[in-house]
Amino acid sequence: MTTELDDARRLLAEGDLAGSVQAVRSIAERVPLQDLATMLAELATAAGFADLTSAAHAVLDAPADPRALTVLGYECIEYGISFAAIPVLGQALRLEPTLHQALAELVTALEDEFRHAEAVEVLLAHEAILRPWPERYLLAYNAILSADLPRARAEFAALPDPGDEWTFARDRVGRMLARADRVEAVSALDHRDLRGWQFLSTGGYLGTLSPYGFDAGMTGRWAYVGDTPAQCRHGLDRLALTLSAAGRRPRSVSLLPDRADRILGLAAARVLDLPTREFEPGATDTVVVAYDLRTLADNLPKSLYERAPGQILYEHATCWTRPPAVAADVSGLLHQTIVEPWAATQRFGGEGLEQVPADPRSVTEIAEDIVAADGTPDPGDGATPPDPDTTFAAFVAETCDTWLTGPRTPTRSPGPVRSSYFT
Repeated sequence: MTTELDDARRLLAEGDLAGSVQAVRSIAERVPLQDLATMLAELATAAGFADLTSAAHAVLDAPADPRALTVLGYECIEYGISFAAIPVLGQALRLEPTLHQALAELVTALEDEFRHAEAVEVLLAHEAILRPWPERYLLAYNAILSADLPRARAEFAALPDPGDEWTFARDRVGRMLARADRVEAVSALDHRDLRGWQFLSTGGYLGTLSPYGFDAGMTGRWAYVGDTPAQCRHGLDRLALTLSAAGRRPRSVSLLPDRADRILGLAAARVLDLPTREFEPGATDTVVVAYDLRTLADNLPKSLYERAPGQILYEHATCWTRPPAVAADVSGLLHQTIVEPWAATQRFGGEGLEQVPADPRSVTEIAEDIVAADGTPDPGDGATPPDPDTTFAAFVAETCDTWLTGPRTPTRSPGPVRSSYFT
């Protein structure tokens, strides 16, 4: 154990703060709490995080103070190291089992680490102090994301009216369970049903599944994608199929200003045989097309969070490890890292690794490449379950009465379907 801590300190001394944090991640729940707090103080000092440094020293001064431990756990969550908060907050609850703040923060930390089944176990272990809002709500929410739908339904049904403060949370879980009722009629909702869980958790349809590595840790998601016009076309064909199966007839395609978004938007208009218009907040009966919403960052239109009548948001490449602030109504694929077909890249050639410059052509010319591409799905490695148009259309037709409801709230968790990813 000492050797593992020494590795973390060595990396920190070498200036590799990120590497040191990763070394601590692997041992945080096994090292003595005093050693963990000491290491957290060193990391926080190196990073210049004064609040975290102070909280770690407070625990070192009073290791049996549950409130000091709770504050340290809270600061760990705030600074993005929820894995370190879990043992700290667990100790706070062992010292004072009725401390609501420690319980709430521990559940938050477990959610951040996608350990939803453990969040349920922690809440049930403290059932005597659970209040309807927020703890019973959190029990229902984490039961959903751990695939325990019977428990989620029972807990949700027992919740009293929350008043204004928790109305959003109640309505979110209510929509998730309503979608679950529809999905269960047409899909397995097991630990391999990526499309089913994507719809249940975000309210968005997933157009395509990765044809590589399904049984080797990816389960339909991509880690790295070198995108192609054919893949873009396949996603747009699935968008068209979604609209047809759901009986939706938008009147236009709305173009966002980013170059990648305009390319895909122009291609979508041709595939859907619809006129284009510049995006306007609150535009109705239109398909808003984005390539990857994360590229908009601070320029992401806030109006997209609230749904305008008949407005459908399509995102070709949805990042599942760092989802955008708005959940798409239809996603072409789920990725961690993607390179646009027209972006600068690298390839192996006769001289070894070669630089390939970005495509300098106009957005109209590149969009035509997508329209002309063969959208036949990549057969991949043969391990991904068959995903014919008929199956996808049946899924949409069965569930579309619960589609396009409520705000476009993202879900950061991958839920019960896990995939491998780069750290």
